[in-house]
Amino acid sequence: MRPIDVTRLAEFDTKRHKKIELFKCPAFNAVQICFEAGQKISPHVEPYSVIFYVMDGAGVITTDDGSWTVNPGDMIFVQKDAVRGIAAKTRMRVLGIQEPH
Repeated sequence: MRPIDVTRLAEFDTKRHKKIELFKCPAFNAVQICFEAGQKISPHVEPYSVIFYVMDGAGVITTDDGSWTVNPGDMIFVQKDAVRGIAAKTRMRVLGIQEPH
């Protein structure tokens, strides 16, 4: 498989965050989530584990353990059936690596 330039795949929408599927395989899924400042995914529970890696921007990621201010290079792991939410303070891109679902 060739390298994927996720920066070129980024899509931003002023109305709501954009989730771009990068690839799926039997072991995991990878998505890029693009937020404009002020956009969010409200805290909720999902039936799969995920690693969030902040590529650009700043925001807050909420988990069962609390709310964490995040910046580029920060990574947070969230277990399946646990609370997760993201709120962007600035334009923000997050890579999500998830269990298949």
